[in-house]
Amino acid sequence: MAANNHTAMVEFVLLDFSENPQLLGAFSALFFLLYLTAFAGNCLILTAICLNPALHTPMYYFLTNMAIIDIVCTSTVIPKLLENLVGKSCTISYGGCMTQLFFLWWVLGAELLLLTVMAYDRYVAICQPLHYHILMGRPLCALLAGAVWVTSGINSSVHTGLMTRLTFCGSNQIHHFLCEIPSLLVLSCSPTYLNDIMIVVADVYFGVVNFLFTMASYGFIIASILRIRSAMGKRRTFSICSSHLLVVCMYYSTVVYTYILPGTGASMENGKVVAILYTAVSPTLNPLIYTLRNKDVKVALRKMCPTSGK
Repeated sequence: MAANNHTAMVEFVLLDFSENPQLLGAFSALFFLLYLTAFAGNCLILTAICLNPALHTPMYYFLTNMAIIDIVCTSTVIPKLLENLVGKSCTISYGGCMTQLFFLWWVLGAELLLLTVMAYDRYVAICQPLHYHILMGRPLCALLAGAVWVTSGINSSVHTGLMTRLTFCGSNQIHHFLCEIPSLLVLSCSPTYLNDIMIVVADVYFGVVNFLFTMASYGFIIASILRIRSAMGKRRTFSICSSHLLVVCMYYSTVVYTYILPGTGASMENGKVVAILYTAVSPTLNPLIYTLRNKDVKVALRKMCPTSGK
């Protein structure tokens, strides 16, 4: 019976992004612009770092991973959203939904882990500068980056695998414009306790534990900055990590709202806005944040586009 019901669910119906048809054209243009900006900005950062030997350092190595994550994140969500906005039917196949779910959780988890790794990198650079090149050598950087992708990939595989075991025999309308676990679980007519347990485990590890490690790193960094006597030295040192701290605050606030507060009565409209923030706005702003506040990246970009500096 479960197998038949499972097979019958061949597609899901995604919620319209807006009930006002007159706004669909404006939203389509907006999200298309966000996607192009995020894709071009992150590709530009990847190219600048790869072509400039001066940027072949641990910090920029992790920044290339961040750019890849942002590209995958926007490419997982925005093209399908644009298809539904300009099309007549807001549907997604069962396989397409599970694929979107897998890649979305993969990159979301990878970004949380990578933010922690980048905070540790800044801690070593500021608090232990004499040992930085020893502690953050290429083998360790490669190991940390690999651990980020593998750990998040395993986590995403577990959640996607558990989702495929569920039976969807009732409504196939997802109350969201993308496939997310909280939205899919409410459609299941089979027990979801194992899914709920694994979500709590993932929230604790990827959210709470990594956030505490990140804040601990910045606690040591701030303490180190306060010991610097000159005001110019304090500003210069803080500017090195302020961009990363801004991204951390912005990203964690959206993820917490989406995956920790669904049961607190958060409105559906607010949920859609927050999802746009971490799937489209954040990947678009990240290249701008790291570029505008980073002299080395701006120099590398000027070398690539000499006429832009005139």
